[in-house]
Amino acid sequence: MVDLGYPREFAQTLALELRGEKSMRRLASYIRQAHPTSPEQIADEMLAIASQRRNWVERKASERANASITAFYNRPREDED
Repeated sequence: MVDLGYPREFAQTLALELRGEKSMRRLASYIRQAHPTSPEQIADEMLAIASQRRNWVERKASERANASITAFYNRPREDED
């Protein structure tokens, strides 16, 4: 980002918001391919990537919770012989 002329603080803020290597790679890919003309476009893409990541994390947590409750319902019970 700094090599492209953006302030180091801007790049650091983006990295802090994205939190993960995969998300940062997605943003870097966007910058290479789309050639955004303003920091606002990059920030918008960062927000979209972060939102997708949050949705993925929430979905995985929901799937784990669902698997736990299903295991609970399907557990062997003492009163069944």
